[in-house]
Amino acid sequence: MDKAHKANFGVCLGFGPGDVPVYSSDYDTADKAALPTREHYRSYLDGVFMGYKWQCVELARRWLYINKGYVFDDIAMAYDIFRLRDVTRIADGAKLPLRSFANGAKRRPEPGCLLIWNEGGEFDVTGHVAVVTEVFDDRIHVIEQNVEDKVWPEDEKFSRELAVTIDGDGGYWIDCTYENAGIMGWVIQTDEDTHAVEIVDPDERLFDLQAATAAEDTVDAGDWLDPEVPDEAAYMHAMDGSRMSCDEADRGVYYKISETALAELKRATNELHAKFMHATNFVLRDDNLLERFNLPRALWPRIHQSWDNRRNEMITGRFDFTLSAAGLKVYEYNCDSASCHMETGKVQGLWAKRFGVDAGRCPGDSLHEGLVDAWKESGVDGVVHIMQDRDLEETYHALFMKSAMDEAGIETVIIKGISDLRWDDEGRVTDKDGRHIDWVWKTWAWETALDQIREQIDEDEENLRMHKTIDRHTMPPRLVDVLLTPSVMVFEPLWSLVPSNKAILPVLSSMYPEYKYLLRSSRTLDEKMAAGAYVVKPIVGRCGQNISIFDERQQLVDETGGQFDERDQIYQEFFPLPNLDGRNVQICTFTAEGSYAGACVRADRSNIITTDSAILPLRVVPDDEFAAAWE
Repeated sequence: MDKAHKANFGVCLGFGPGDVPVYSSDYDTADKAALPTREHYRSYLDGVFMGYKWQCVELARRWLYINKGYVFDDIAMAYDIFRLRDVTRIADGAKLPLRSFANGAKRRPEPGCLLIWNEGGEFDVTGHVAVVTEVFDDRIHVIEQNVEDKVWPEDEKFSRELAVTIDGDGGYWIDCTYENAGIMGWVIQTDEDTHAVEIVDPDERLFDLQAATAAEDTVDAGDWLDPEVPDEAAYMHAMDGSRMSCDEADRGVYYKISETALAELKRATNELHAKFMHATNFVLRDDNLLERFNLPRALWPRIHQSWDNRRNEMITGRFDFTLSAAGLKVYEYNCDSASCHMETGKVQGLWAKRFGVDAGRCPGDSLHEGLVDAWKESGVDGVVHIMQDRDLEETYHALFMKSAMDEAGIETVIIKGISDLRWDDEGRVTDKDGRHIDWVWKTWAWETALDQIREQIDEDEENLRMHKTIDRHTMPPRLVDVLLTPSVMVFEPLWSLVPSNKAILPVLSSMYPEYKYLLRSSRTLDEKMAAGAYVVKPIVGRCGQNISIFDERQQLVDETGGQFDERDQIYQEFFPLPNLDGRNVQICTFTAEGSYAGACVRADRSNIITTDSAILPLRVVPDDEFAAAWE
């Protein structure tokens, strides 16, 4: 649509049935003075969260709330509504059945039902939802947000009119209007299921993993990475050649999951990201909760400021899952300085080509593209300084991320260590060539920076103003002088300290006690937790350090050492990793801009996955091919 004809963000475009206002969602025109923080973009009615202003899902939930008195569950993507089976009546919490009807179904949509578009094309990543307001033999009328963003003509009471065709069998087909998108169908709150899509739980065996080995004549494949490509050369240096595991026995080993399993991982990733963000917002509105994260009080205003900045979004993060026929459960979300991106987005795909493994597809093929898109949307308008240590893994990780920034058109400078940092005459930190450091992507975790200042700061926020606490004539810049300077925008942002901290897990457990992808977690070893096997984790642990596993008799089963043994701990229900051929296998999924972007596996003969655990190739195969292995 012509930008000149769009209404500014928040302008009322018209009113749907029940006098429900429909608003423009043109974010580029949002008034930053009227909407200064992230919280201002959250829409509530009577204290009930409707969604984010002014997206399509927000209108659908708000319209149902006002006109029907019920809402559907919070979902990550609009297309997920088509899989929902019920809505919740606000008055008494009762569950009412929700039926889905595919486009072309013999049961027509009806006023008040929801029309659902699949992801792709015009509605890439998220899909779309509209409220049907009128139904005719040749057309329907809908109200919607976040499509054309234009004010309706005075004589119209709808956002768009969509053409309809009725086939010879009475099937009702709605024209999508966008050539590169598709309508899934409509959902109706009704007890009657005639002509409805039957949503059947898949065979639980489709969620198991399968181990496989490349053909014997390819196992000694020699080098299959290119030493002339910077990130590949750095990876080869770190791994001492072209390999994904330092154990020669793993050279041809890979794993397979089904397309159904990947779809569930994608759904879980998107939903969990949204829930971790809801929990982060919840924590940052309650100082008593934030206290449990053991973050210096002097940092709290900075964390709030970071969260309130709507443009200060994550680029990427990594979820750690256990996946098997027993279920899909998340262990934690690494929102800050997550690793394994290059292995997922590049190395495992090149491995498969060289080893002749053409079964299915690589689940990391879209990760690099997702990172490129995330950087394009990051708002960066200057040079990004990539700050890393001299660790070999950090080097190839930084170079892989640099390639995404390069493709996004962002200029980058890599800084190894901090010895090349300088002060300029104005008291700002520069690189060795005198360029101000304004944008940073780091491989260091925020906790690394905090460890440098925990003993130097007290309750006075002024102590974080580094120009008052150090003498620039005698002391060179430190890591914190860059990362905690208000004028410097850092990725991942400071607020990622909250969802990355395992103290978030008991919060999530209390907010969503019945949510199927979460493991029960608590701050104390209560009677219910102690009745079964459980895991003890430090709230700021990294790389699998200082984790202990206890059985239902409270006997120690396994543990790891590390540097976090004096940190506060949380308790989490134990849900084991699947064991294949003596290896415990963990699934990792990645987000880019908060949405699923790729997957990999980590494997170890220990019960606990650590930074030394092997990252082995993963393939996604069609369900029928996967099921053939059951015979």
